[in-house]
Amino acid sequence: MLVGTQIAYPLTSGTARDAVTVAVVLLSAGTALLHAAMTRGVRYAAGFVVIVSGIGLAAEAVGTATGIPFGAYEYADGRIGPELFDVPLVVPLAWTGGLYPIWVVAGMLCPVAAARIAATAVGAVGWDLFLDPQLVADGQWRWAVTDSGLPGLAEIPGTNYLGWLGVAAVMAGALTVWERSATRSERTGVPVLMFLWTWLGSALAHAVFLGLPYSAAYGGVALGILGVPLLVRLVRDATGRASGQDRRTVGPVAWRG
Repeated sequence: MLVGTQIAYPLTSGTARDAVTVAVVLLSAGTALLHAAMTRGVRYAAGFVVIVSGIGLAAEAVGTATGIPFGAYEYADGRIGPELFDVPLVVPLAWTGGLYPIWVVAGMLCPVAAARIAATAVGAVGWDLFLDPQLVADGQWRWAVTDSGLPGLAEIPGTNYLGWLGVAAVMAGALTVWERSATRSERTGVPVLMFLWTWLGSALAHAVFLGLPYSAAYGGVALGILGVPLLVRLVRDATGRASGQDRRTVGPVAWRG
């Protein structure tokens, strides 16, 4: 359902696109939390959403009121549902749905806590290099300064990405502590698929369907900092399993011979 709804995004416009935007957020957060609950327990999932959405709401509320830490911006009025502190309530849930697969993948790649925190923060910036250009182009929010961003994305100030790096690092630090509340799970298939879809699917959608080639390139490269090592690990693990299967098959045959 999540993938199908995201595919519908470039095919819609106006109020229909607003509805699709809300549905994507709800489905991504729901997918993340359902996976967390089934693999780590309901308590862990509840803590995850409280930490990430709580910090996300606080950062967005301060951001819209003061311009810190992202830069001065404001949301379009009433387009994607009710608001709290001038922040649409779906926005904190978007942080949960988007950060969860990044957090899981960072944990697969980085066994050291400090490295996982850094990787999660970098991955979050990579995700935002897709997210911000897409939703600014759709008019969901606008920036006070529109000429200080990256080449091709001047309408989004560089302070935004620094803010994302800092806020995501705070979230990851809090999640590092929360991780101790539940046993580790090796069932990572769903968040890995969410990550790969966000990375590769967004790059394709921005380049081909949304007319956003710069964000396709920036997001593809930045999220690829995690994505490429992830693909290497997946290929290595699959090759290892296949080799193990070959040894189990060949051994008994040779013995019988």
